[in-house]
Amino acid sequence: MLRRLLTPKWLGALVLAVIWAVACYHLGHWQYGRHEYKVQRNALIDAHYRATPVPVTDVLSDEPVDRATEDWTRVSMSGTYAGEQVYVRNRANNSVYGYEVIAPLRLSDGRTVVVDRGWVENSARGANVLPEVPPAPGGTVDVTGWVRPLENTQDKKLPDGQVASIAKPDVEAAWDTNVLDGYVVLENERTADGTTPPRPQPLEYPDRSLGPNQAYAFQWWTSMPVGLLLIFFGIRRELRAEDPNRPVKPKKTRIWDEEDY
Repeated sequence: MLRRLLTPKWLGALVLAVIWAVACYHLGHWQYGRHEYKVQRNALIDAHYRATPVPVTDVLSDEPVDRATEDWTRVSMSGTYAGEQVYVRNRANNSVYGYEVIAPLRLSDGRTVVVDRGWVENSARGANVLPEVPPAPGGTVDVTGWVRPLENTQDKKLPDGQVASIAKPDVEAAWDTNVLDGYVVLENERTADGTTPPRPQPLEYPDRSLGPNQAYAFQWWTSMPVGLLLIFFGIRRELRAEDPNRPVKPKKTRIWDEEDY
């Protein structure tokens, strides 16, 4: 069998089998990396989502949010909304598409935080008509929520009051002001008299599903020896076919053959 393997035909097959095995290994490693990322994401959510809020400026600054340690940190802040609400297009909430509604909260030190106040479904009157949402409250408000990293700009030209993503250049252009590098998903807000103002629909709980990545990884890894097994059985079949001492199977008698007798 080894001598047959060293023939050009089977050496070529061996090269392809090795390439297949290496590819399966790396694809499995990639899928398992995705699985590990989701496990770490869930651990981060578990640690931060119900934790005691920390001051927002302990997390947000002019540097991007560290996804590995700061994402979903629960924060608190006080300030005043200092700009019109902006609609973020094509946002799903519980599998329904609509808009997320963001507003600029001016802190006492003059810095501005992007607050995602919630979600509203697309208008029944068509895409060119924005749905109505409760206005941001006036005066000083106390806000708690969760930190998220800002997104990449899609560099789309949209009508005034709309953006394609919660990206730093997009929201700064919409409000003509600098913002801290991150945004806060609103949990709750209270005005100076202790009331909770109306707001858009809260966003759904963060996704914690692990998905099929781990299973895909094991599937790729168990597929690594497939090419070698096919070579083994292919060579064995050739050798058996060439064996002069191989017993010949009796030919099966077909029904119509029996009728000829």
